[in-house]
Amino acid sequence: MAKTHDLKRRIRSIKNTMQVTKAMKMVSAARLRRAQDRILAARPFAVTTNKVLASLAARANPEIHPLLVQREIKTVELVLVTSDRGLCGSFNANAIKVAATFLKAQGATTLHVMSVGRRGRDFVRRRGFRITAEWIDVFRNLEFATAQTIADDLIKRYTSGEIDSVVVAYNEFKSVVSQRPVVEQILPIPRAELTQAGEGEDYIYEPGPEALLEAILPGYVRMQVWRALLESAAAEHAARMTAMDSATKNAKELTEALTLHMNRVRQASITTAIIEVVSGAAALE
Repeated sequence: MAKTHDLKRRIRSIKNTMQVTKAMKMVSAARLRRAQDRILAARPFAVTTNKVLASLAARANPEIHPLLVQREIKTVELVLVTSDRGLCGSFNANAIKVAATFLKAQGATTLHVMSVGRRGRDFVRRRGFRITAEWIDVFRNLEFATAQTIADDLIKRYTSGEIDSVVVAYNEFKSVVSQRPVVEQILPIPRAELTQAGEGEDYIYEPGPEALLEAILPGYVRMQVWRALLESAAAEHAARMTAMDSATKNAKELTEALTLHMNRVRQASITTAIIEVVSGAAALE
């Protein structure tokens, strides 16, 4: 049976840990509010832009702009978005799992990986994939300029023919308790399926289609990368807040159980001491 001072030391250690997890929960809750406001503001524009340009890509001549060209896929670039820190439940494991499934399904295709976040980078290094770029600590102060730099690098390499497809894997923020890992293609521009009557008709471009698409399509790629980063940031804070809340509750329950056990041990020792005193007194009579 554990001694009382050992139980006291363990209870004190658990209480200290509980203070840390409680503080981390409060920090994540504050950051989640800001991240949630940013993604809810950006998501409608990004989703609508995606639908419009998918419809446009289905109608337009692919030769008009290099980002519309769908060529034989020989080299795939996967942008894996994870967090830089742990203690966020299954957040990183879910993103890495869908990324691993995607990479496994590519077969003999040449695979390149761009990692955004330290956890994803460590996974890619262990698997031996070629890392084309690493972005670490971008979520500490997430800005659109970062997404623009990432997107411009992908556009440059796609138009030069170095890569034939760009896919991004990240956690989509659904709610505080729910994050959905997704894999989305951003290059070439996805083409919508034209099934309804009249959908095959083209748009009237003003100015010409070349000038218009040159202005719109790079911005679309930047916006999709920006959305993936915002979604991942909000999902990370939500996952960490949930994980730290669960850890705090578990620590509290463990503290209560150990306190009860310590009291029983103390009571048993006191009872034993009393019995020894009474027995000794009886023996002297």
